[in-house]
Amino acid sequence: MEQRILKANEQYAVIDTWFIENHVHCAMLVCGKSIKRQKINNYLEKVPSQLDVRIVRFTDFQPNPLYENVTEGVKRFRAEACDAIIAVGGGSAMDVAKCIKLYSNLPGDGADGAWLKENIVPNNIPFLAMPTTSGTGSEATRYAVIYYDGVKQSISDYSCIPKTVLMDASVLKTLPEYQKKATMCDALCHAIESYWSINSTDESKEYSKAAIHGVMENIDGYLANTDEGNTGMLIAANTAGKAINITQTTAGHAMCYKITSLFRSAHGHAAILCDRVLFPWMVENTDKCIDPRGEDYLKTTLDEIGKAMGCEDAREGAEKLRGIFDSLGLEIPTATAEQFEILKNSVNPVRLKNHPIALDVDTIDALYHNILNGEA
Repeated sequence: MEQRILKANEQYAVIDTWFIENHVHCAMLVCGKSIKRQKINNYLEKVPSQLDVRIVRFTDFQPNPLYENVTEGVKRFRAEACDAIIAVGGGSAMDVAKCIKLYSNLPGDGADGAWLKENIVPNNIPFLAMPTTSGTGSEATRYAVIYYDGVKQSISDYSCIPKTVLMDASVLKTLPEYQKKATMCDALCHAIESYWSINSTDESKEYSKAAIHGVMENIDGYLANTDEGNTGMLIAANTAGKAINITQTTAGHAMCYKITSLFRSAHGHAAILCDRVLFPWMVENTDKCIDPRGEDYLKTTLDEIGKAMGCEDAREGAEKLRGIFDSLGLEIPTATAEQFEILKNSVNPVRLKNHPIALDVDTIDALYHNILNGEA
């Protein structure tokens, strides 16, 4: 699906056009409470009087949203006769909005997890997404994560991908510095992991390469909070999202999730912690290649990643990735023996199937020691 990318202007006239083109009468706005600090909030408050379009705000969800949050959202969507969805926020807002779209035309009220067992029936509800971080790329993927009875539910369907995305550089102006750094790292790791994934295609590689270029070209302006740098990084994150929508992520992401929960590191922080060690390890271990395209193909792929980063080859690319991490001043947690035991047994084997080099428990353990305590 070709996604329409809009760039915000001062009066958000592009959204006026979207409302009119899609004949919207009542839009559900899925957003976090932080929207009140953003410019778009002022615009949306004026929409009912200026365009005669009702806005129904839905904020009743949390980080790592629950299935029950979604069923409540669908209940409101139906009761208010909404005919469009706008999502403004990070991954959680996107996940909730996607699931509301997917479940809004399913039978019943979804009680007792019923909709998790139903076959999705695609619908044409207009869906506009505005990411407020430049990291997850969630607005470009078919995936959503919600929790039911404490268990992670991975929802996947192409019909939940927003057809329209609004890029608004102003939303990144007030992000805390740590969050800006971490989300950028997430976008870069998405692009790199997608490129070396066993599931990569010519199309996904083009997205990955464009995303890597986008991060490299905009990193200085983004960290300096320029409009140009922020817009460029939003587009890079979206493009990386398009790449992982095809390939999914690999070992770096599989290994980073438990780091996030054990040490309360941001997701992107944990991802680059892993990939800065995984990349050079892969360069030295291509003989363990399990990609059916072969070791020579993998060597070429790793070199292409390095070149996309502006380097001569994979070795220089791996060094540059570590240099980017070092320059950001992100913390390297120190793990205990007990935590290493937890970490090595935490990795999702499904994500390892996407990785082009075989990883066993001992190798994962050794990598974790290098990632956290710097033990080679």
